[in-house]
Amino acid sequence: MLDYSEYFKIFIGLLAIINPFGAIPLFITMTAGENKTQRRKTINMVAVGVSIILLMALFFGDLLLQFFSITIDSFRVGGGILILLMAIAMLHAKISPVRQTEEEANESIEKESVAIVPLAMPLLAGPGAISAIILATHKSNGVAHYMIIALGIMLLSLAVWAVLRLSPWIASRISATGINIFTRIMGLVLAAIAIEFIANGIKGLFPVLA
Repeated sequence: MLDYSEYFKIFIGLLAIINPFGAIPLFITMTAGENKTQRRKTINMVAVGVSIILLMALFFGDLLLQFFSITIDSFRVGGGILILLMAIAMLHAKISPVRQTEEEANESIEKESVAIVPLAMPLLAGPGAISAIILATHKSNGVAHYMIIALGIMLLSLAVWAVLRLSPWIASRISATGINIFTRIMGLVLAAIAIEFIANGIKGLFPVLA
């Protein structure tokens, strides 16, 4: 089990990756044709979808690495590069193609329900968040470690739910510039976390560099 400061760091990193505030403009656009009841149902499904996807990554992500014979250090480097690409896009106040391509965005407009795809996956709980969860599981072991991370995932899902429920209010009081500023700050935090993942992975792959 890690120090509580480490778990807080993991939580902040995941919050930066998921970035629910950055998803507000897309959420409002994709649910423009829904009434209040439908929008609330969509929000509930998004929050549940995010929690299920990340919990599956928590409990089954390691099995996936074993199945493909991928070492955790290799995954640290790959996951770090993936997260760094997301961070660079966030610093430019853009949605990284890693999270959602233009084709996926156009396709989602025609869907009746956008809760699970593309909002929950890959916009919020995408490859970057899944990679971060798998890497977090390898920081320690034991039931308590997994339960604390699971609790963090539930809190993140609750944060997503709250932000989306308040999205009309937030959008009416915070300009696009304000949301972009927050996105850039989260991108900076994310870039630092990504560099740390890459550095630790390289040290594991090439012990002589340590």
